[in-house]
Amino acid sequence: MNDFTPPIRRRNHGKGHSYVDANGAKVPGVTTILSGGVPKPALIGWAANTTADYAIDHWDRLAELPPTARLKELSRARFADRDAAAKRGTEVHGLAEQLVSGHEVEVPEQLAGHVEAYVDFLDRYRVEPVLTEFVVVSHSYGWAGTGDLIADFPTLGQRLLCDIKTSRSGVFGETAWQLAAYRFADAYVDDQGEEQPMIEVDGCAVIHVRADGFDLYPMQAGPEQLREFRYIREVSRACDRSRDYVGEALLPPALEVTA
Repeated sequence: MNDFTPPIRRRNHGKGHSYVDANGAKVPGVTTILSGGVPKPALIGWAANTTADYAIDHWDRLAELPPTARLKELSRARFADRDAAAKRGTEVHGLAEQLVSGHEVEVPEQLAGHVEAYVDFLDRYRVEPVLTEFVVVSHSYGWAGTGDLIADFPTLGQRLLCDIKTSRSGVFGETAWQLAAYRFADAYVDDQGEEQPMIEVDGCAVIHVRADGFDLYPMQAGPEQLREFRYIREVSRACDRSRDYVGEALLPPALEVTA
């Protein structure tokens, strides 16, 4: 059941964003729901490997630090790697939005390969954008999100809802749930801030953009994936509520004093 009052809007703040309803209540975002409701066992291995790699690459300098400082720097290593990847992804998304709209962009040297790959993608598929970087809202189920691209693909004869990924590890299956949540939203927010009925698409896909090229992956993101995402929504909600399930510690009974 949706407990939020329309209209639902996106608010940008700092490096991130959030969604609120007409009363200022926070509306869960699609990616936040996935983060809270989907197990990620691979993150354990990633964190261990990233920390180990950092230790090897900075061995001599770390050896000069006191043990507590050494431990503190190692504990931060995985977050620095994560933040760098997130920054790269955000920058590529911003450039991609301008490129697909036909604008010229200044390309940072470190992103030149990603931009060339995305331009190659646009040229090969002759992409015709319909919506870029658009907010979607689900009044029916109570979530919101930001889609990357809806476009016509003349070479495929299809209109696709696409998500852009830049991760080194490739495309994860959970993206299907993300795309389904966007695809079956009730509305999108237009340039004037007004809600419009969500645009129907023929299918969904992921554009995996890398420094050495791109791949376009069709994704199953239909009613079945929407149903699964609704279950994930409930798991995420339950996890948030579980912190309130622990009561106050009870005071032990006083010891009886015997004569």
